[in-house]
Amino acid sequence: MSAAQNGPQPGLIVVDKPQGITSHGVVARMRRICGTRKVGHGGTLDPMATGVLIVAVGKATKLLTYVSGLDKSYAATIRLGQSTVTDDAEGDTTATADASAVPEAAIRAALAAMTGEIDQVPSAVSAVKIDGQRAYKLVRDGEAVELKPRRVTIAAIEILAIRREGAFTDVDVDVSCSSGTYIRAIARDLGTALEVGGHLTALRRTRIGGFGLDTAAALETLAECSDAGEPLGALTMGEAAARLMPTRTATPAEAKSLSYGKPLAAVGIAGRYAVLDEAGELLAVLLESGDTAKPETVFVAAN
Repeated sequence: MSAAQNGPQPGLIVVDKPQGITSHGVVARMRRICGTRKVGHGGTLDPMATGVLIVAVGKATKLLTYVSGLDKSYAATIRLGQSTVTDDAEGDTTATADASAVPEAAIRAALAAMTGEIDQVPSAVSAVKIDGQRAYKLVRDGEAVELKPRRVTIAAIEILAIRREGAFTDVDVDVSCSSGTYIRAIARDLGTALEVGGHLTALRRTRIGGFGLDTAAALETLAECSDAGEPLGALTMGEAAARLMPTRTATPAEAKSLSYGKPLAAVGIAGRYAVLDEAGELLAVLLESGDTAKPETVFVAAN
């Protein structure tokens, strides 16, 4: 029996996105696999990129609000000596230079200067909106785009390898950063700092918050499980919430109050947190103010 026949169970599925497909394309595939149109994703990846993409099924799509701001980690390859219009390998080349002799010390110093809290200008071919239109559309229509810098935090850039490839120098890195950071922009800015140009040739997201590649599944594997009537390995709403934020267990009386959207007494938890019932089912997300814990999102409504 397929997933469509069983009916989809709400939850989060960590997908290992393949290369050559958009994040929206992954959602389209997952709708067929799960047998429902109520599927969404958190944290867009470019078609060239692979790796962790969080997909929500059913009412778990409400949890995507809490996925968007999580920090992320990436494995990437930067090619020095060549600039492209998209700052990655999918765009046309705009300039080349001999980067074969760029000193390793200069590469390390330039990347070190990019760590910490910085102002980063997003790639011109990005989803940032300018006067209501996506920047990438304006660029593809031949318009010049100038984006304002955004404050991001790059916790670490670890150099894994530096390889000389003819006139180019390829730099393999691991990047840990805040949401909103453009890895393509790191490649572009490294090339600019070293005066040889640079772009991204490979990108793999290895982590979003507490969701890593160790729990990710390929689309083909998920499709095979669906066809065989096997579980897709989705995290339940309660399990997913526990990875996203602190949790609190409600008594039956508190659970009933929450189902009507009523607040609970505060217990001193800072920031938003999830409330689970005694069976581990997600009831609501709360935020405390003074002596009151007010529901921000309610997942189980009163019958």
